[in-house]
Amino acid sequence: MPGPLLVFLGLAAAPFVLILFLFGIALGVAASALVLRLGPAAEWFTWPIPALVSPFVGVLYPIDILPGWMQTVSRVLPPSYVFDSLRAIVRGGEANWTALAGGVVLAIMYVIGACYLFTLMYKRAVRTGLIARYTAETIN
Repeated sequence: MPGPLLVFLGLAAAPFVLILFLFGIALGVAASALVLRLGPAAEWFTWPIPALVSPFVGVLYPIDILPGWMQTVSRVLPPSYVFDSLRAIVRGGEANWTALAGGVVLAIMYVIGACYLFTLMYKRAVRTGLIARYTAETIN
């Protein structure tokens, strides 16, 4: 049975994991909407999306060293708050719980936006007949 410290650490990690999980879902849903809109051949375009986002969220280095315009972009991406807080904890400091709460709100907004985008693309695909053309039966 886990001790109280492990339970606390597990609970303390919940916002970090929640933000990354929700943002990953948002990226996946948005990528699916892109494929639904442009067709199966556009799948190649969705794979590099996480690699294109990673420099802006400070996975490997602090966001403070980025140019100003990149810092502005990183402040609207939820994972940047996770990696900033994790970096502060590793340095012996404390996580910025207020920023993490903002990251959770941003991640939820991204999920809602991605679902809205997917709904629009799905309705368009149904209306234009693209769904019928993208079925597995017609792909050779």
